Amino acid sequence: MMPFALALQFLTRLPVRLRRAPSPQESAESLLWYPLVGVVLGALLLLVNELLAGVDASLRAALLLALWVWLSGGLHLDGLADTVDAWVGGYGDRERTLAIMKDPACGPMGVLALLFCLLLKYCALVLLLQQHFWSLLLITPWLGRCLLPLLLLITPYVRAGGLGESLTNDIPRLRLQLVLLLNAALLLCFGMAGLLTLLVAAILTWYWRRLLIKRLGGTTGDTAGALLEMAECAVLVIAAVLLL
Repeated sequence: MMPFALALQFLTRLPVRLRRAPSPQESAESLLWYPLVGVVLGALLLLVNELLAGVDASLRAALLLALWVWLSGGLHLDGLADTVDAWVGGYGDRERTLAIMKDPACGPMGVLALLFCLLLKYCALVLLLQQHFWSLLLITPWLGRCLLPLLLLITPYVRAGGLGESLTNDIPRLRLQLVLLLNAALLLCFGMAGLLTLLVAAILTWYWRRLLIKRLGGTTGDTAGALLEMAECAVLVIAAVLLL
């Protein structure tokens, strides 16, 4: 199925080859499959965690986090770094913020954001693995890939000619809403862990969207990636604090 293969190719480093160029409609429909890509990533993390069952939790957490970053190609970490650089260096100016965000170079604030994000994820993973809260390995990447299409669904895309613009022009809004509601219901099946992650994601998405509208008038691909990374980090840290 072209839309799923396209989502898998874009969001992961898994060896997926498309036999032809996708149509604009197929590209937009790939958003429907982002949550399933998150499930695939989470399932791979669970599998590797099981294979490393005899390894100390601290080393296992480092290996899982490295795999997590590799599987996603660092795509969203790049968005986080670009967003932080632009947010700090833009001094509240919309055009300056967008211009810095487009610059491929990573400034010191972006580097610090990456370091703190990965450090917090690692520490939270160590604690969660020690207490056998393995479900968070599935829930967290799954939730993160639900937030990408959600942000594009509820927020205007502001960078003309960007990848997100082509996606949002043909976005299947009704079907995407149903898919996101279904995934939210499935996440609730994980009990307190699922409920906690949904609450954290809802609050963070609402606040981040508010900031984006105020500063930029909408979202970009980088700011969507930043939301994913912030949400994953927040979910792991808050789960480590409240569920242990």
